[in-house]
Amino acid sequence: MKKIFVFLAFISLSHEVKLEHGDKPVSALGMDPSGARVISGGYDYTVRLWDFAGMDSRLKSFRSITPCESHRICTLQYSITGDAILVASGSAQAKVLDRDGHNKMQCPKGWQYIIDMTNTKGHVSMINCACWHPKIKETFLTCSNDCTLRLWDVNEKEKQLNVIKGRDKKGRKSAISTCSFSKDGKMIAAGLVDGSIQLWKSSGPFTRSSLHQYTAHTPGTETSCITMSHDNQTLVSRGGDDTLKVWDIRSFKRPVNVATGLQNFFSVTDCAFSPDEKIIVTGTSVRKDQGKGELVFFDRELNKVNSLPVADCSVIRCYWHPKLNQIVVGLGNGKVHVFFSPRYSIRGAKLCVVKKKVQRIEDMVHSEISGPIITPHALPLFREDQPKSMKRRREKERADPKLSHKPETPAPGKGVGGRIGTGSSLGSYVRKIRAVENVDLDEDPREALLKYDKSAKENPFWIAPAYMGLKPKPTISRGRRQ
Repeated sequence: MKKIFVFLAFISLSHEVKLEHGDKPVSALGMDPSGARVISGGYDYTVRLWDFAGMDSRLKSFRSITPCESHRICTLQYSITGDAILVASGSAQAKVLDRDGHNKMQCPKGWQYIIDMTNTKGHVSMINCACWHPKIKETFLTCSNDCTLRLWDVNEKEKQLNVIKGRDKKGRKSAISTCSFSKDGKMIAAGLVDGSIQLWKSSGPFTRSSLHQYTAHTPGTETSCITMSHDNQTLVSRGGDDTLKVWDIRSFKRPVNVATGLQNFFSVTDCAFSPDEKIIVTGTSVRKDQGKGELVFFDRELNKVNSLPVADCSVIRCYWHPKLNQIVVGLGNGKVHVFFSPRYSIRGAKLCVVKKKVQRIEDMVHSEISGPIITPHALPLFREDQPKSMKRRREKERADPKLSHKPETPAPGKGVGGRIGTGSSLGSYVRKIRAVENVDLDEDPREALLKYDKSAKENPFWIAPAYMGLKPKPTISRGRRQ
């Protein structure tokens, strides 16, 4: 019993923290390299960001976004420097976000009417998986139902770098369900829907796979995860045929070890190595009200070491952080569990569980003040009675003589009582009262104006009367003496 307890503490299962993501399955998980933040995504199209150092015991996420509209999230992964987040969803376009969840880059979509997929600028079907290059921080890999893997560069937003076609044993196209880099970045591994596992050299050429195993898993099942160890020789695959297999790529004809009876209902169920790579962990799926989903631990020979019932739902995603020694698990009920040990784990969830709950202003108001809160303008003396319906408001306006006053309409014809008629304007009115009759068109305009000079001076009518009291007296200026 003592050995089992020490082992449980070492693999960080003694304590647990629960994060509320939503109501639907959590299909994507990621942690930054430092272990300060966790990112989760699910079938509810939502991505939530969690900061261990910024959370208190309420365990609330600091941001919630929907980066891919109405597409379920398949993959979330931080870059090797932690400054970017790779998002793959049910759409044909992967996205790259910055550390705070703002859009940084979106892959273009290809033209689905082109038969040769190497001639398109991007995927034309839903993306199943994506991952960053372990050595080059700007490069990432995606795989899709359009039977291709594509290498991308964050700085190249118009087109992918390379296209790898997935083909079965007979050379026919086959959809790709998962992909991964080796730890040194020199190999690309992919799991195909035909049950095969194929590997290519990342430097190319990509015409044919360098290594392939066409009978790795049951044909027609989706291989949900492929991961490689740091020795770049051991490969672990989680199959849709309820198996977990360990492979040696130096002898790729048959698996080294096989574990069966591990139910898998999701195409994104994970398998992962422990920080020292002596333990392999994966999750199991269960149907509703038919048991509990478990975290199952195996050694390198796939001997079952331990299992932990987690919840009455499927265990989909699991991530064992190498620095924190903490296990983050995504469940089918929309929750994220973080397992840690006070002795063998560092930082991470240990930072937030010890913090006291920060009391918000709303909580202080409701807890410290009893009775109703009345603001001065809420009193009847200051409050203006607002009608509850538009009908009541219209009735009040109709009773008001000013609001219900009908404006005067234009007078018919030439106008009556000082009102201008409908057919006249100010210009026509002035022309009528000052009409000049018997205008001779052949007369010189200057001579015509000078005829009124004498009468304008003797009997001014327009401008002179307005300036009569302000007009200065003319003065005679004497010229300068020579």
